[in-house]
Amino acid sequence: MASSGNTVEYVKGGITLGTALAVTISWSVNKSIIWAIIHGLFSWFYVIYYALVY
Repeated sequence: MASSGNTVEYVKGGITLGTALAVTISWSVNKSIIWAIIHGLFSWFYVIYYALVY
């Protein structure tokens, strides 16, 4: 099965969306740029954690 170029675009979009969500959630909760950067690096892991805990 051949890989298509569309897969790469979906992955790029997913990473961008996850990072944006993580930074937005982190900023609204903590009001700290440092925590927003750290949570942005963890992106989807932080978003899932936040969804499960809160």
